[in-house]
Amino acid sequence: MHRQTKVWINQTKNRPGDGGTMKLAVIGLGMAARAHVAALESLHERVELTGLYMRNKNRLASAAEAMQVKAFPSLEAIAEDSETDAVLLLTPPDSRLDIVKLLSEAGKHVLMEKPLERTLPAATELVELCEKAGVHLGTVLQHRVRPGSFRLKKLLDEKQLGEIAMVRVDVPWWRSQDYYDQPGRGTYDQDGGGVLITQAIHVLDLMLHLLGPVKSAQAMLATTQLHEMEAEDFASAAVLFESGAVGNICATTASFPGSSESIRIDGTKGSVILQGGSLRLIWRDGTEENFAEKGNSGAGADPMAFPSDWHMKIIENFADVVEGKADSLVAPGRDALAVQRLIEAMERSSAEAGLRVELDAF
Repeated sequence: MHRQTKVWINQTKNRPGDGGTMKLAVIGLGMAARAHVAALESLHERVELTGLYMRNKNRLASAAEAMQVKAFPSLEAIAEDSETDAVLLLTPPDSRLDIVKLLSEAGKHVLMEKPLERTLPAATELVELCEKAGVHLGTVLQHRVRPGSFRLKKLLDEKQLGEIAMVRVDVPWWRSQDYYDQPGRGTYDQDGGGVLITQAIHVLDLMLHLLGPVKSAQAMLATTQLHEMEAEDFASAAVLFESGAVGNICATTASFPGSSESIRIDGTKGSVILQGGSLRLIWRDGTEENFAEKGNSGAGADPMAFPSDWHMKIIENFADVVEGKADSLVAPGRDALAVQRLIEAMERSSAEAGLRVELDAF
């Protein structure tokens, strides 16, 4: 955490629903914290930070001073804080169950970094905890809120491409060995896996958001000679959508120096390619339309090389959802289970020598 980073606190005392600020506590400052903190700076009139908590007390004191917020002494203090409406959970997925249980039972809404948890059963347990407590659970899968994604979703909802026949997903990203040398990176105990659940999850979630559920998958996962790590840095799969469309997925963090992820969709009236933030429409009459978006997506060696605009949209929308002012652009907890169901199906298929796995088995 850079000491010059400051989040200016709005001192108004309005509660959610009356047009004031949502009161939010931040828990943990993992890798994604930089984008979230920048987003919160931009939202200081909409979201007020009530404080910060992390287990490392020295880092907590330093970060709280830099952000000009209170350092909560414990998770219990957040649960008991009447000024805190919601929490932004930025811890690794292996440390979330007890946190979500405590805070959901205290009535705190939860917005968390992806993935929900390391496995589908553990993720489902988190979702059910929040549903039982009657609090909102949102997942930061920010590719849903990119301008190109909105435009493509509208095209598909209006069936402008006709019937969808084929889908191709490519995530040719790069991570250096230094990335995986960090404690816990690319392990099942901390992260829940490798490229699928840590990197490709964003694009796979967007694929499902745009095109609907996958019925079955046949996959191969591997660790290439370019990395030393426990989990996979390469995954390939053939998938069958419930709509009848077929598709293939290729995701890796071993493609040096890394390039933009893409989703290509072929329909009876035309084709579309969403690559990074650029959208290219190719109609059957030969005409083309192109739309571009500025900004990177973390494809290269720096996994945080992307703007904070997407996180700003997610946090602001989550505040609106909590206040009952808007539908969710954030992946709601149960909705976010779909991508973890697909990932576990791919893992099982690979473990069983590429056997086709039906997703309704999960």
